[in-house]
Amino acid sequence: MQQYRVGFGFDVHQLKDGHPFWLAGVQVPHFQGAYGHSDADVVIHAICDALLGAAALGDIGKHFPDTDMQFKGIDSKILLKKVVELLGQRHYQIGNIDVTLVLEKPKIKPFIDQMQATLAQVMGVKNDQISLKATTNEKMGFVGREEGVAAHAVALIYSKNILSA
Repeated sequence: MQQYRVGFGFDVHQLKDGHPFWLAGVQVPHFQGAYGHSDADVVIHAICDALLGAAALGDIGKHFPDTDMQFKGIDSKILLKKVVELLGQRHYQIGNIDVTLVLEKPKIKPFIDQMQATLAQVMGVKNDQISLKATTNEKMGFVGREEGVAAHAVALIYSKNILSA
């Protein structure tokens, strides 16, 4: 019997003038960027939570707490790599990731391919195992007022041991 597991992740960060804007491991040019303890990459943080949730390993805050200075300003790609290593230790492999990024500006369509390639490289999967989409919040709420950015992610993982038997 094959064991498939699904996890959901969500992350949100404030936008502040003059901060770098990291999305899916790519720095996107914009006058505002996400603010947080790490590099505040909402896409990667949502993916981490989805993967950890699928494996019943808690959340990103459990593994990389914002009270720990070793994670201050850290590149979120490092965190994602560590999450993938945790999955590997438990014999899980990534099936696919589906992400929806919610922001008003900037438009990210020109960066999607680069983002998918970056994420695929970090996770050791093929580009087509990652779906990345963006939508606006139709000018409503904190996202609509351009005060913040949010990301939702769903991850499918499966047991390597069961599938290779």
